[in-house]
This record gives sequence, C-alpha cells and structure tokens, in this order.
Amino acid sequence: MKRILLIVGGGIAAYKACELIRLIRKAGMAVTPVLTQGGAHFVTPMTLAALAESPVYTTLWDLKDEAEMGHIQLSRAADLIVVAPATADLMARMAHGHADDLATTLLLATDTPVLAAPAMNVRMWQHAATQRNVAQLRADGITVMEPDEGAMACGEYGPGRLPEPTAILAAIERHFAGDGPLTGKHILVTAGPTHEPIDPVRYIANRSSGKQGYAIAGALAELGARVTLVSGPVALATPPGVTRIDVETAREMADAVDRALPADAAVMVAAVADWYVEAAAQKLKKGEGAPPLALHTNPDILATLAKSPTRPRLLVGFAAETERVVEHATAKRVRKGADWIVANDVSGDVMGGDANTVHLVTADGVEDWEPLPKDAVARRLAERIAAALG
Repeated sequence: MKRILLIVGGGIAAYKACELIRLIRKAGMAVTPVLTQGGAHFVTPMTLAALAESPVYTTLWDLKDEAEMGHIQLSRAADLIVVAPATADLMARMAHGHADDLATTLLLATDTPVLAAPAMNVRMWQHAATQRNVAQLRADGITVMEPDEGAMACGEYGPGRLPEPTAILAAIERHFAGDGPLTGKHILVTAGPTHEPIDPVRYIANRSSGKQGYAIAGALAELGARVTLVSGPVALATPPGVTRIDVETAREMADAVDRALPADAAVMVAAVADWYVEAAAQKLKKGEGAPPLALHTNPDILATLAKSPTRPRLLVGFAAETERVVEHATAKRVRKGADWIVANDVSGDVMGGDANTVHLVTADGVEDWEPLPKDAVARRLAERIAAALG
C-alpha cells in the first residue's frame, strides 16, 4: 500500500484537504496528515484524523509524537509527500530551506518525492517573489502543480485556486503509475511563440500556436519523464503531469531554460523571435508617424544550451522553414551544435494547424516522416528520445 504524507497549509482551501484524504483512501492508499498552525485555523485535527483513520501531527514539540515517531522518521516513512494547499508563505519557506515548524522540518529532512499544490490570491501567485520561489522548488526537483483559474474567496479572479482534489489525486496516481521508459529522466521542453514588446500595447511575434510543443511535453510525461515546459504566450491547457513555466519574451525564456537545468534532454520547439526592440514606455501614436525600430538580436537559446557546462545529453532543436527545408535544417544542426533537428515546412497551415510533416535530421542522416497529426508526431518523437536515452 502506498503511503502519503499530506501537509495541509494555512489557507481557506485547506477545507479541500478533507475531500483529498477521502479520495486518496478510496484509491487504496494510506494517508498521514500534518496540519500546520495556519491550517488549523481552517480545519481541525479531529476532522483529518477521522477521515484518514490516522494520527494527525501538528508540532515539533510534542513529546509523545517525537518519542513514538520522530519527525525524521515521519518524513521518510512515506512514499510521497503532498503539500496541499501550498500557500505562498509555505512555498517561500520551502524554497529557502527553513525548518521552523514541523512541516518545513519534515520537508528539509526528507529524500521522499514532494508534490505541491499551490493556493493563494492571484496577485500573490503572479508576484515575482512567488514565481522565483516556484522556479527554485522545481529546480530542486519538487513537482509544483499549476493552480486553477477562477473566482476566489477574496472576490478576485485569476490563477491561484487550489487544483481540485480529483486533479491532485490524478497527479499522485501519475507519480505511482509505474516505470515508463523515461522514468527518472528530466526533460526540458520549450513551446509557443515569444512576444517582444514595441510599446505597452504592441509587440513583435510569430504565428506559433504551441500545439506541437505541448503535444511533445505531454507525450514525454506519458512515458514517465519529469517534464518542465517553458511556454510563450499560448491559449492551451497544461498537459497532465507537466510542470509549466510561462514567459513572454525570448530573454525571459532564456533565463527560464537556464534555471530549469540540469536536464537529461531538451526539446526546443518554441518559435523564438530573432529580434527585439527597446520598448516605448507609452503607446506610440499613429499621428506622429512610423517610429524607427532598432532591432536587437535575441539570445540564441539552442546554441547557448549546446555550449553550456550543463548541456543535456540529448539536445533536440526545431527548424521551421519555408524553402529548402532539409538543407537548411541540416546546416542548422551543425551550426547550433544540436544532436537532432526536427524540420518542418511552415509555408502552409502548419502553424496553428493540427497536422505536421517533419524530417528528423541527425548525424546519421535524414528521416522523412509521413504527414501525421501533431500528437502522433509527438508520440513518435518521444519514443525516439526514450530509445536514445536508453
């Protein structure tokens, strides 16, 4: 029987821990609750104990608990630690290695995998400090789910709601789904366009929808990989089991890619803008005439990654071409230092469409794949990556 240690943080969403405990037990797993001081303001130890049919741990300073099951043993007796709700404060303390209460001490003392389900006000979730903390937690190997978007108890609307208990259970079950060919591997994927601001309302962009990159991220997760998806602005749902980091510009994407390392493989699908301009602080007025736009070269994320001391063992780039597709892709593979280049002709409706015709360019030659739906391209490429990583 799988054993879950559930840390309940101090937010209004703590009441959903009751339903989560019920679902975990119904799925045939045991659950031991750890209730933070803040969490106890929203749900009682008695409630959690009754639902879990387990003792509820609340403090480091309980002599009986420490004598019967010390916090070190408690932290390592579980197969998975789940933090739900993971508040902004709790994640900040996790990211900085605090050990000032039972929950953070358990998390610092454990070598057990950790899954965090965030819940907080939308502004708190979007704050730069929270995003830095989330990035650090993910870089440390903690799986941080994306919060749901919707109306909040505070009256605001946006991302920050605790994922539904059914979604958290699904994430737990994916963790225990069994060893796939990519289990234990961390794979970095970039997807979508980048937007390079001209002024507060205009930007330079391209037609990438992100569909192919998201399909690849999902296919890799299905094979057991821990997937970090660095995404430009797209209107797509995060694939199940994938950790998503949203960025806007090429420079933000380059920074996010660097923070996500190390990785066993990287699949750079994003259509990164080649240039940016120094954005005007205010909206440019049409009546003032066309402004001169001085183009500056964006960082070359693929080439930089190829030369990095933390270069992934397998580096896969994409080449979107409108002519001499294979010729340009072959030259790009050598020029960028990639192991593989996936080339496709985007002169038609590939960008934004649901099908793709690709050519896999490697040091051994070129494979011409037949036209396929993008999810089929993703599955085939994921299987090739699994085989290459052994």
